[in-house]
This record gives sequence, C-alpha cells and structure tokens, in this order.
Amino acid sequence: MELLFELYGNEPPRSGALAPLLQAMCREYGCGRVVQGGTSLLGRPIPVLAVGSPRAPVLMAGGVHGSEWLTVLLLLRFAEDVLQSLRSGQPLAGADLGRCLARRGLLVLPCLNPDGTEIALHGPGAAGRLAGLVQGLWQPGCLWQANARGVDLNHNFDAGWQELRRLERQQGIRGPGPARYGGGSPHSEPETRAAVGLCRRWGAGAVYAFHSQGEEIYYSYGPRTPRRARLMADLLAGCCGYTVAQPTGTAAHGGFKDWFIAETGRPGFTFEIGRGQNPLPARELLPIYARLLEALAAAVVL
Repeated sequence: MELLFELYGNEPPRSGALAPLLQAMCREYGCGRVVQGGTSLLGRPIPVLAVGSPRAPVLMAGGVHGSEWLTVLLLLRFAEDVLQSLRSGQPLAGADLGRCLARRGLLVLPCLNPDGTEIALHGPGAAGRLAGLVQGLWQPGCLWQANARGVDLNHNFDAGWQELRRLERQQGIRGPGPARYGGGSPHSEPETRAAVGLCRRWGAGAVYAFHSQGEEIYYSYGPRTPRRARLMADLLAGCCGYTVAQPTGTAAHGGFKDWFIAETGRPGFTFEIGRGQNPLPARELLPIYARLLEALAAAVVL
C-alpha cells in the first residue's frame, strides 16, 4: 500500500504534517531529501522534496491558491511515483527518470500557500492571529485563493506588477480580499519570496506552476520567453490533451511563471488542471492524475 493511499480522495495533510510525510517517503524509497523552502506569513513550513542532481533543477509548485488544493495532492502523488520509479529502476510513463535525474534535479513544492490552503479547507479560524482579518473578508460561498493577509500570491510576483495593479483598480480591487489583490508591492509576501529564493538558490532550469481549472497550459511572458517554450508546451499538451493558451486580463501578469521567464529567460509553464468549478472535488484527483502523468514525467525530461 502506498504511503499516500489513505489520502487519495480526501484532502491534503495539515500543513504541519506535510514535511514529515515527505520525509517518510524519502525513508521508504531510499532516495530524495526534504529541504525547507521557507515559511508562510503565519510561520507554517513550506517543505520541498529535492531529488537527483542539484544542477538546474525543474521546480514544480502547487497550492499557490488556497481553494486549488487538489494541486497539492497531485504533486504529492507524483512525488511518490518519482521516488518509487527511482527505487525500482523502472521507467515512469515511459521516462527513464533515473538517467535523467543523474544529470539534473527535480524540486517538488507541493504547497506554496499553506496558510491559504488551511483557510480554504477549514475556514477563517485557520488564520490564527489574522483570523479577524480573514473573517472580515470572508463571504458565503467564498473561494479563498489568497494567503492569510488577503494577498493573491499569483498577483504578487514582480512581472508586470504595475500594470496588474492598474487592472485591479479598474475592477475595483483596492485592498486585501479572498482573491486577485496583488499586495502592497511586488514580492511583499513571504510565500512569494520563498518561491523566488528557491529559484535563485538552486538555479532552477524550468518552473511548472499548477492551478485549477480549465485544462490549459500557459508558456509565455514577454520578450524573454525562450524560443523552445512553445515547442515544449505543444509536446506537453500532446501528452495530456490540454490546450496551449494565453491568459488575459489580470491573469496575464504577476504570476510565478511570468516572473521566472522575465527574470531568467528560461522556460516557465502554468498548468490549469481539470475542468469544473473550484474547489475541484477530491474524486477528480485520480482521473486528472492519470491524464497528466505522461506530461509530468515529460516535464522532468524536457
């Protein structure tokens, strides 16, 4: 029985259990290690599974938006399959990960926004000392995307942030809320700085950010988009049947992959997994994962 079997179809582990779970995987499969990616606004850990060579790792990040917590489970499942493949020496979805990871690394960050994920799953009380703020922003049927300060992390990266602020204000977004507020300045949030710091410290070769929903892949941002990025996106889309697309409006700036492309000129991608209304139901995890597995394995190899 896989270590995560009992979680599939339920919900992500509480934030304090995530690092121990990743560490247990490493012990079980005899490879990989867990590093601290940073801490959230409320001091929750942001653990990262590091596998393979430290050279130019591929970084996969989920849980950027609180109510999109299915991405956390998706990456936990993939992390376990990667470790299992390395121990067995068997390919994963046709990819020889052992050979690939001998020359490049893989960083799996299941949950960049642990505070927001806890709030989305368990309500304003999960915001601790900021519960009053969150309660004041909470609405019936609220989809909580932001962190505990009401800042949408995918609007907080330094990529067209001023233009994004202008678009937010046009839409009446002027302060903290459940979603779409980009904060007081670029990289104002510790979770955003954690993602930036990981990329810089490790010299990440590519970034994949996982969101829901829409079954789309985004690959470009501005003039530093690598020439090969469209080909890579087409290959990934061919693996899973998703559509290669371009985000518009407030979704077109301020994101993790946007910053990474603008900063490094290396490939960055956003996967919008699944289709329906957020939060996607837990029963969708295994069908979504089965459809994406070949693309996930290909992302490590490309």
